Amino acid sequence: MESLRNRVAIIGAGCTPFRDYYDKDAEDLLVEACFEALGDAGIGTGDVQAAWLGGSSEAGFLLGRSLKLNFVPVTEVNSWCATGGDAFRNAAFAVAAGIYDVVLAAGVTAHFDGQSLERGVFVGGTGGDQTFGQRVTFGSRNAASTFATFVTRYAHHYGLGYEATKRALGRIAIKNYRNGVRNPLAYMRKEIDLDTYMNAPMISWPLGLHDCCVMPHGAAAVVLTRAELAKQFRDDFVLLRGQGMSTGTMQGRIDTAYDWVHFPENVIAVGQAYEMAGIKEPLKELDFACLHDAFTVVELVAYEDFGFAPRGKGGEYAQAGVFDMEGDLPVSPNGGLKSFGHAGSTPAKLYEAYKQLQGKCGERQVKGASVALTHEQGGLPGMYVSLVNIFTARD
Repeated sequence: MESLRNRVAIIGAGCTPFRDYYDKDAEDLLVEACFEALGDAGIGTGDVQAAWLGGSSEAGFLLGRSLKLNFVPVTEVNSWCATGGDAFRNAAFAVAAGIYDVVLAAGVTAHFDGQSLERGVFVGGTGGDQTFGQRVTFGSRNAASTFATFVTRYAHHYGLGYEATKRALGRIAIKNYRNGVRNPLAYMRKEIDLDTYMNAPMISWPLGLHDCCVMPHGAAAVVLTRAELAKQFRDDFVLLRGQGMSTGTMQGRIDTAYDWVHFPENVIAVGQAYEMAGIKEPLKELDFACLHDAFTVVELVAYEDFGFAPRGKGGEYAQAGVFDMEGDLPVSPNGGLKSFGHAGSTPAKLYEAYKQLQGKCGERQVKGASVALTHEQGGLPGMYVSLVNIFTARD
């Protein structure tokens, strides 16, 4: 099987602030993010040979219409909360295959009041059929209650009490809030302390208010080219070094051994990415990671799925500051989904990785950042999509 290692480069990126927009729609947000990305790459819409879009229900028409892309192919991608990463993945494949020289991957999160309950990547994919009948045997229509089950099972499996488990999750929320304060694009720019976290209203026991991500509106976009062409556009391009993706098959929903303390799709996807990138000791070799933290427990389990911490020790590592900005492996310097906002249908994490590897993140800059990991995850227990990218700064 061919490798993507060092064959694809990001040469431009754009991202809107994530906010509650009442004067802009999905088109407006896409235009803002995409033209920032194109301008960053030093190109115009006429240079884009193909595009991939996440977060729409209009096929590719929304992006083609918004940018006036002059009849180039535009493909809509839907992988639930991993949609933005999958749009990038498909764009990267097309570039690596030599089919196109310059492509665009974009996504928008615009779930306004008029959005139907049964539409969109936020409540079960394009048709909403994942939220009824047998398919919710391992959960419910409410994502918080599904992930609450992971918390209770995790605590039981590792012999942790309520207090210890909540303190571990609280440390993750506090970290991501603190990181978000430093990010002008983040939605929730505030800090909390442990008392505030512990005394917050319950959403789905034991997940409280500060365990759950925020869901504002926004858009992000990246411009890709082949690695050998990248230097024609800029000196500080960013290279794709490794990638892995795994999609569950619902086996976990009928398998009595499904343990609710790890995500098999994560383990498979990150194993592929590490192998492609040549990563042996992730805690030492990665400089930072942007993880999927729709709920604090997802980040906790990802620490262990990705080899950042031993099984059952992710909370201890978090409380020891390992994943703080000043720690061994900063996690989610942009504030994560908790603070930045749920941007799963957009390549917002890739925007952060790109800017960090260029050293352009101001007060949230990770010192000496040269190797980054991004993680996207979406779905339901037993049938997740997990996608991992590893990026490096140009040598």
